[in-house]
Amino acid sequence: MNETVRAYDLDARAYAVHAPPMPDAVRADLEALAAATGEGARVLEVGSGAGRDALLMEQLGLAVRRTDVTPAFVDLLRGQGHTCDLLDPLTDDLAAPEGPYDAVWANASLLHVARDDLGAVLARLAAVTRPAGILRMSVKEGDGDGWSTHGSIRLPRHFTYWRAGPLEQVAAAAGWSEVSVRSCIPGTRGEAWLALSARRGQVVA
Repeated sequence: MNETVRAYDLDARAYAVHAPPMPDAVRADLEALAAATGEGARVLEVGSGAGRDALLMEQLGLAVRRTDVTPAFVDLLRGQGHTCDLLDPLTDDLAAPEGPYDAVWANASLLHVARDDLGAVLARLAAVTRPAGILRMSVKEGDGDGWSTHGSIRLPRHFTYWRAGPLEQVAAAAGWSEVSVRSCIPGTRGEAWLALSARRGQVVA
């Protein structure tokens, strides 16, 4: 278990208790996702955490596969009566028996993926998403990477920061098209965020 996962694993319940309310920008993105995919669309959520986003997606008529790399978050959601899979998007099988997903939602989760690994993760996600399926993800804006201790998580967590141009390039090279990156409303600690939206490129025979 890497150090970031260990940090979340130690304080998952405190994280859930002190999680901030859903920002209007995230709610708007989820509503747009539901409108674009339609009732009953199947969404792979990468990094479900305390489960806030999945609940709204289900209220909007989407079918969500909850996943997280942190065992304590998986246990927390299962204890609430939800199905949740322990899943590392870099190494585990992402496919579902029902077939490709209609969308992937990764809100503030892939920011923990090392820069050199993000392309591989996005390619693996593209491989299990139907052609023209949707990707929505968010990361912190900035340069380089670093460790941070803040909020209810007591141990340091590793973050990789991105600029819009390089992030677009990585997503496009991983099999996503119509890639768009926009700046989000600053977070509660004043940090800047980037929101990426894209569609799965057509599979060429």
